[in-house]
Amino acid sequence: MNDSAPRPANENAAIAARLQTYADLLKQQGDDIFRVRAYQEAADQIATMPQALSEIFSRQGVAGLIALPKVGRGIAAAIAEMLALGHWTQLDRLQGDTAPARLFQTLAGIGPALARRLADDADIETLEELEVALQAGGPPLRGFGRRRRQAVLSQINDRLGRIGRGPRGGATDLPPVSLLLDADRLYRDRAAAGQLRKIAPKRFNPKGEAWLPVMHARREDWHLTLMWSNTARAHDLGKTGDWLVVYYRRDGQPEGRCTIVTETRGPLAGQRVVRGREAECAAVLAPQDRQTQSAV
Repeated sequence: MNDSAPRPANENAAIAARLQTYADLLKQQGDDIFRVRAYQEAADQIATMPQALSEIFSRQGVAGLIALPKVGRGIAAAIAEMLALGHWTQLDRLQGDTAPARLFQTLAGIGPALARRLADDADIETLEELEVALQAGGPPLRGFGRRRRQAVLSQINDRLGRIGRGPRGGATDLPPVSLLLDADRLYRDRAAAGQLRKIAPKRFNPKGEAWLPVMHARREDWHLTLMWSNTARAHDLGKTGDWLVVYYRRDGQPEGRCTIVTETRGPLAGQRVVRGREAECAAVLAPQDRQTQSAV
């Protein structure tokens, strides 16, 4: 008997357990029952598979995972991330266990100080976001000379390539700002009314308090997860109850992220806007302002 042969029962059971945990969290936090059921059915299927998922992934890549019964593109991407990177970002987030600095330190050339600066000062959370920030044409990141930037980009490209994501990462389409602003309004209303389940983030939470409200929503064909920003900068500036982070994905696409804030200057001062998409927000908000004025 070859002791190094794949052990599908143990390996598949561990991944199935993570998928079941994720389904349980989605259910507790009020997500769509159909999405909950999709993860539950995938977990049940994987737990009884005779072949190791790692074997399928090594031979056929993400396409081999997508072809499995009860496993679509989104769940296949989650399994690929677990197999290739050893963690699953979406599950970590819902458990309050996001640790981007720890993730960045797995890249050669990034030490603890630089990793903390990327996570806390630059507000970068994922490998995809770090890749985009390092791409030529963007503002330079402190601590990255040409050689280090190229070396880190090469490592990121290799890792993301293994889990079947594009070289630039991130979602290829963006949700309409009107959709995002409507979800922002609903989140703030429900959070203020105490209607959202709260999680206890492990970062910047020495007392382990469950203070961070989480909301899942489906708008058109977009899956949204919303929560207050828990970054160092948000805490330093007292914006943990204003800066709202929205994670969005559409079936078959990588996850994207945006932040909605209250604008403090210019013609949109006092209005909720999606960072980086202020012009689109202005176009959406202007008709609303005119309707309000005419009603008065």
